[in-house]
Amino acid sequence: MPHSSLYLRCAGRELHVLDWAPAHASPARGTVVAWHGLARTGRDMDELAAHLSARGWRVLCPDTIGRGLSQWAQSPREEYCLAFYARLARELLQQLGVERCHWVGTSMGGAIGTVGASGYFEPELARRIQSLVLNDNAPELAQPAIERIKAYASQPPAFATVSELEAFFRAAYQPYGFLTDAQWRRLAETSTRRLPDGRVTPHYDPAIVGQFTHHPDDYRIWHHYDALKLPVLLLRGAESDLVLRQTAEQMRARGPGARGQLQWVEVPGCGHAPALNVAEQLNLVSDFIERA
Repeated sequence: MPHSSLYLRCAGRELHVLDWAPAHASPARGTVVAWHGLARTGRDMDELAAHLSARGWRVLCPDTIGRGLSQWAQSPREEYCLAFYARLARELLQQLGVERCHWVGTSMGGAIGTVGASGYFEPELARRIQSLVLNDNAPELAQPAIERIKAYASQPPAFATVSELEAFFRAAYQPYGFLTDAQWRRLAETSTRRLPDGRVTPHYDPAIVGQFTHHPDDYRIWHHYDALKLPVLLLRGAESDLVLRQTAEQMRARGPGARGQLQWVEVPGCGHAPALNVAEQLNLVSDFIERA
């Protein structure tokens, strides 16, 4: 499906976005924002974007600042946090003239969608979000899993070859579930940057992990979740160590869950987080969006 790279100035930083046009010549059915996880890039959403664009949707897949082809933060302490990411999202949609959209967020991307749709940080953004897919994200995350993520993300390894880096990715992201060899290769190639000494390392700013130190409550967002008044789909990896089953039960009893607006699906064969790359997962997302 056709897609193009956009480089937009949002909140004073250059943001890279892949813009997937609908496959059909007719106008798009609407817009979907697909936002990646903490140390990842918008290319994680390739399969989802291709699936949705084939069904007539326009899909926007940003690289958060500090990741992929987007600019790194100039003030990491102030910029690597959910409030600033919500500002980026609001300015992105404004610049592209997107009045309404559906939001699909993996891990951190889900948290950005939650705080964006609550309206606490960006009231204008809340008006634009019609529905929310949380891919293994919740208003409260298990601390041992956060410590695990901090440990590997704060000191990204460096290797002599891309093949060695790909082997690292295969081990680190094994909980994603099934990926083909071609998908692993693409994940490695789109997640690699070369260091001055010639070695390769994951394509993100290690300072992004400072979010957990400088904003220790950034992912404790029950008040944002409780304020949501829109349909929510929770995809929980059945083996996830980040989103615990008891947390999902709380979500069912609060906020949109208490209002009958939450759908919760356990995704078998995955931990944190489902890769959104196989038919069963893709159809869950597209069916939910089309109902919403």
